[in-house]
Amino acid sequence: MKTVIVDKQAVTPNKVVCVGRNYVAHIHELGNEVPDEMVLFTKPNSAISEGLLAAHRGDELHYEAELSYLYRNGRFDAVAVGLDLTKRGVQSKLKEKGLPWERSKAFDGSALFSEFVPLPSEDLGELGLRLFIDDELTQSGTVSLMIYSPDVILQEVQTFMTLNDGDIVMTGTPSGVGKVKAGSQFKAQVIAGEQAIVSACWVAS
Repeated sequence: MKTVIVDKQAVTPNKVVCVGRNYVAHIHELGNEVPDEMVLFTKPNSAISEGLLAAHRGDELHYEAELSYLYRNGRFDAVAVGLDLTKRGVQSKLKEKGLPWERSKAFDGSALFSEFVPLPSEDLGELGLRLFIDDELTQSGTVSLMIYSPDVILQEVQTFMTLNDGDIVMTGTPSGVGKVKAGSQFKAQVIAGEQAIVSACWVAS
């Protein structure tokens, strides 16, 4: 089973729950409609990886940086920055046919995370993320720009699904998504106000 690091300790998530279409600008950049209700899907434990791939079984991958929360003791108690990797071409074909997204979202190696750190005492609305690719700011967004806040997401998920201690919830991506290019360096951060509270670096292979 794959693990993540939470406050210097290894934790084994049972699953990763993901929110789709949670930033209006990202919805528009992909030509999608704003959903009437929260879009949710899951990734299995086997999706978690430490290495960033540019392709998976011949399919090119696209990156989506996301604020990611760890569930424990009935609440979100830690935060990380994550990469939700997507087979965009596969996803588009599945959507055209009205089929589920799992083949484009839940494959092995499709979820990467920085270390998880305790949530800061400040208002969670001040939390945000930044993604730099080859030192260029590519994605940025804050909780205040989300359609559904982390608290609302947690309430909605729990209406139909049990979250186990250690499970992760990825809260959607801001605009700026794109293709992962082999050799590119990714640096992602969680920011509180203007201060980076945790970061991670990956080189795509």
